[in-house]
Amino acid sequence: MGVKSILVIVASLALIFVVLWDAFETIVLPRRVTRRVRITSGYYRMTWRPWRDLALLVRKKKRRETLLSIYGPLSLIVLIALWAVGLIFAFAMLHWAAGTTLNAPASDARDFATDLYMSGTTFFTLGFGDVTPTDNTGRLLAVLEAGMGFGVLAIVIGYLPVLYQAFSRRESNISLLDARAGTPPTASELLRRHGRGGSINELIELLKDWERWAGDLMESHLSYPVLCFFRSQHDNQSWLASLTTILDGCALVMVGVDGATTWQAQLTFAMARHAVVDLAQVFNSSPGQWTDVRLPAETLARLRAGLAADGVALKDGKESEEKLASLRKMYEPYVMSLAGHLSMPLPPWVDARSAADNWQTSAFERNPQTLKTTFASVCEQKRAGIDTPATRAADCPD
Repeated sequence: MGVKSILVIVASLALIFVVLWDAFETIVLPRRVTRRVRITSGYYRMTWRPWRDLALLVRKKKRRETLLSIYGPLSLIVLIALWAVGLIFAFAMLHWAAGTTLNAPASDARDFATDLYMSGTTFFTLGFGDVTPTDNTGRLLAVLEAGMGFGVLAIVIGYLPVLYQAFSRRESNISLLDARAGTPPTASELLRRHGRGGSINELIELLKDWERWAGDLMESHLSYPVLCFFRSQHDNQSWLASLTTILDGCALVMVGVDGATTWQAQLTFAMARHAVVDLAQVFNSSPGQWTDVRLPAETLARLRAGLAADGVALKDGKESEEKLASLRKMYEPYVMSLAGHLSMPLPPWVDARSAADNWQTSAFERNPQTLKTTFASVCEQKRAGIDTPATRAADCPD
């Protein structure tokens, strides 16, 4: 065996180790991997930005969101295929370097393509039997490769259900937030809707659920960062927008809302902020300089007026404004950085649009001739006493 063959064997073994270790860290290891020199991290750095930039060229929002939503699941399939190709190529190089004796048709010339073909059929356990190793070294390599092929298949079968279960748990609470905080969700609507019926105590119970949700989000998305690319069912919802709304709401409660205790808001704020900071580190999204762009003074004044109109008294004064600003500095730079990286718009503090919630609309209600739901229009909702941004803004005849 010459020096060239020895170098090829060493390179092949190194490639096998790197691929298997990367798959182990990505799928099996239940913790964040901070090392940046990895196949998976390099793969996502090289593919996400071009995909995102291409999608942003699409003008229609629905088509743009559809294109962005494809990336997460598709990137996962391509990554698994990349691991498989790496292992097949590495074992083909081992057979070539070891000079494996093959039982092949007489018409086939012995070259690297034959080794690559045999490696592929062995890894996927096709069992054609047209090209088989006849020496002990080749048989040993074939057995090892077939075992790895079965192992990769088993891991993938076990990996995908876990991934989609975590996605489903995440989306359930996001859907529940629709009727409580509007679409897209905003902190002002969250407090106003709970304040109208004197249900501030229910807001505290809601924050308990979102504390657990934020903890589950952090655990699952740090272990499987690809979930961050999985987008919600509706174009006007996202896990980042929902998490930001909860942080905004907690900040307002911590500043001071009559009838609401701050202890649970502090716990939820701490958990949600922890999740945001750690996820920003996963994507190396360093926070920029904090500015008052999300909540300028005039918007804060409108927020206070809107809350007061629905019986929610937000503590006023310079000290309260400074406290709110200091709380916002703790998380807004991180959510804004993640929003830019993932192309997920952040929710406003006060939604000025007169948009109906997702539960109030459907594809069948676009044409008035085909309306068959109980609340056939915004005006009918207003007459029925349903209070939403859309019904408040609607100018309906008596």
